[in-house]
Amino acid sequence: MRLPFRAPLPSRGLLRLTSSVPTARPFLGRPSTDFKSTRLLPLQPRHLFNMNAQELSQYYADAPPAVVRLEIEKHFNALTDKQKRYAHFISQASLAGNRIVLRQVSPESESIYDFIIALHKAAGGDWKGLAQKVGVDEAGLSAFLQYAAQFLGNSGNYKSFGDSKFIPRCNESVFTALASTSPEAEKHLKATNGAIFSGDKPGLLHLGFTDDGHLTTYYPDSPSITKDEIDAVAKWMQAKGLLPENTRLRKSEDGVFELLIASAVSSLPAEGGDIGKGTEFVISEGPLEGKTIKLVYGDYSKEMAEITKNIKKAAENAENETQVKMHTAYAKSFEDGSLLAFKDSQRYWVQDQGPMVESNIGFIETYRDPAGVRGEWEGFAAVVNQDRTRAFGELVRSAPSLIPLLPWAKDFEKDKFLSPDFTSLEVLTFCGSGIPAGINIPNYDDIRQLEGFKNVSLGNVLSAKAPDEKIPFIAESDLEVYKKYRDASFEVQVGLHELTGHGCGKLLQETAPGVYNFDVENPPVSPVTGKPITTWYKPGQTWGSVFGGLAGAYEECRAELVAMHLSCEFSALKIFGFGDGTTDIDGEAGDVLYASYLSMARAGLTSIEFWDPKSQKWGQPHCQARFAILKSFLEAEDDFCKLEYKNEDLSDLTIRLDRSKILTSGRKAVGDFLQKLHIYKSTADVETGSKFFTEMSNVGLEYWGTKVRDVVLKNKQPRKVFVQANTYLDEKTGGVTIKHYEPTLEGVIESWADREV
Repeated sequence: MRLPFRAPLPSRGLLRLTSSVPTARPFLGRPSTDFKSTRLLPLQPRHLFNMNAQELSQYYADAPPAVVRLEIEKHFNALTDKQKRYAHFISQASLAGNRIVLRQVSPESESIYDFIIALHKAAGGDWKGLAQKVGVDEAGLSAFLQYAAQFLGNSGNYKSFGDSKFIPRCNESVFTALASTSPEAEKHLKATNGAIFSGDKPGLLHLGFTDDGHLTTYYPDSPSITKDEIDAVAKWMQAKGLLPENTRLRKSEDGVFELLIASAVSSLPAEGGDIGKGTEFVISEGPLEGKTIKLVYGDYSKEMAEITKNIKKAAENAENETQVKMHTAYAKSFEDGSLLAFKDSQRYWVQDQGPMVESNIGFIETYRDPAGVRGEWEGFAAVVNQDRTRAFGELVRSAPSLIPLLPWAKDFEKDKFLSPDFTSLEVLTFCGSGIPAGINIPNYDDIRQLEGFKNVSLGNVLSAKAPDEKIPFIAESDLEVYKKYRDASFEVQVGLHELTGHGCGKLLQETAPGVYNFDVENPPVSPVTGKPITTWYKPGQTWGSVFGGLAGAYEECRAELVAMHLSCEFSALKIFGFGDGTTDIDGEAGDVLYASYLSMARAGLTSIEFWDPKSQKWGQPHCQARFAILKSFLEAEDDFCKLEYKNEDLSDLTIRLDRSKILTSGRKAVGDFLQKLHIYKSTADVETGSKFFTEMSNVGLEYWGTKVRDVVLKNKQPRKVFVQANTYLDEKTGGVTIKHYEPTLEGVIESWADREV
């Protein structure tokens, strides 16, 4: 589970382009290289003519994206030589999975990546010279570079935050002309089959289930596969004890369901897989009765072999036996496709307390699989910031006294809080579709409940600033406090969200037939209904398997609410250096609290960008969560929070949040919402919980989905694209050096080209 970077959204209209933009025309026959026009015209890439200008704007690449550098050098240089090698090999293993991420995003992403890298090689550092050679003007080149940087920052042509496609702000002929400078680039551009600019099917502009008309590569070559079939296979896997995170599911033309297992080996391991030595199974009951499920090893085999090689080298440079065992388990998982081995790696990872170099790697988060069970590849290597970690250590020590303040009885809380490692990290390498601000893993409920978890806050991600930030929707009278304390409030939010939010709560379970982790004869009384509970998790069920695709947004909302609730405790604010622990809403700690509630209200408002009016569905779980929280603010008693405007088009829309009521009406609204979400989750009440959360996060077309969303889109800002350093090993000396890159569009491309992945 992760908390994404919550970027403020300054005022920037997407249809106002740079001062020199090529005239947009449909692609008809041979592409033209006439780029003389400098008029500011709304672009309409090929096949998007059936959309109005406002709808079109959300699909254009950012102009320009906000490029910022992850500063790491001083922290990396403080490591020992052995620690640097350890970090280097983890970094290499993580980056070796980049092509997996690309393939998990869209069928064309890998070819687009190769196209960009081939053009970088052809340019030899002189992009202007390359463009001039084929008659592409400065505006056309800028549009290409902007698209390329955003593509590399998202590891694909769909936004990592929102899951919607983005399209270049230029004519297709610009890309064709640039590709003509390199046979390699031409080959890769042709392989995209026009998908960079295509938008003839609006549903395919969003990731999701194929039978909803959307795009997903988690179910490759399976246009006819249905949600019911995916669910039926999931239930079969659950019954068999086969975990899904490192799999994809393919439905063949003859109706066989192939589970593609990510592994370096391309056949069943000699000792068998996670469920024995069988690879073909006939389903005996349910909607797929009589159908065959086949286990196919070797998905991403080339990448998994390279990952395994580097992980084994990391083990050779480990600092302790726990790290050796962790990487040995990783290696077995990546080589043989065993998620049981991966779970062992996570157990050792939890036990590896206080390392100087922190990492995690694998198929971790399941947000982008529309079914919410298959993981996206990610890996990171980071250096511990010891000064900031000390503050988080105090938060860990205080957690056992903070968690009982949450609005439920001990029956719905873990019997014992397993104090986790909570560190502030400076990211060296993060390979994935996006870099979060905080992480709480592992995601396996049995490990979390019985053995613990870890929290990390990514300090250089939090501190990275884009220039010229503007802040719409915050009242002029609140701007000074908001600007001064938003970063501090976000650090408090991240800490409480990851540690106490994702770290609290008990799942009431029948852990084995007839064995319960609560008194089933005298079940706990629900604080929501005032009656004994009647639902709980059955053997083999997990939180994710029960709540399915809604689980991600639901859990992020619950964790955010825990943080909002506990941030009202001034003793918690004192841990982060604000106030003396006494309640003072008008002091500095009160400023931080006020900035936190303003930030959440604003995040909920700007989240509307990621709701699709055509499908009327959310494209981002964190956004769905924050919008629901905003609605709880607006529904709170005593006019706690209001959206004010005088203009009919809402162009002056402003958040008005009453600071004096945070500790009364505000906290009550948060507590009531949180209590329901928590109890429904704890008791596996999926029917009531899903209905309640869906209603709270419902948008609708008339007000939120049209008028409010329009003004949010007009004021939206590009999300950050991070430029990361690279490390280099001297094979003779064993020394590792680091190379930084300029925070420019060209710097982003160069950093990826240098990785040679």
